Amino acid sequence: MLCQDCKNNEANVYFTQVVGSKKITLNLCRECAEKRGFHPPLENAPFPLKEFISGMIEEPQKKKELRPELACPQCQMGFADFSKRGKIGCGKCYETFRPQLRDLLRKIHGASEHKGKNPGTRTEELIPLREERRLRGKLKQAIEDENFESAAKIRDQIKGLLEGR
Repeated sequence: MLCQDCKNNEANVYFTQVVGSKKITLNLCRECAEKRGFHPPLENAPFPLKEFISGMIEEPQKKKELRPELACPQCQMGFADFSKRGKIGCGKCYETFRPQLRDLLRKIHGASEHKGKNPGTRTEELIPLREERRLRGKLKQAIEDENFESAAKIRDQIKGLLEGR
């Protein structure tokens, strides 16, 4: 998409503003955006992830001397390189550096395993909720089909499920 001001350069700054019911969209190249006074909000802000990670990874010098540097067999990146860059080199790095990454994630997030979107709820507790949702869908369909006998049975099933909680 070309810049809508100069119509020469590729647009790489996209600005959308909604005021009331009006929507204004600008697609500009960097030069035209700067002329209009638009600057990336994090343009001069340092990205501290690599410093943060290297601070979390620091090991005593003695341990570093005792064992050789572990390197990924696919991309040859060492764990020290990861701590400097703040980025993993390839998918194989996750397997190679699993113990170190597990410790790092535990330090950063408080846990090394993802618990899902219902961290405090066990799967057994969700089964009745899912069954109720399924039955309500069937009830709606039975009513739309004017199958009132089936709808009454499904209604009774839902009622029994809710009383069992």
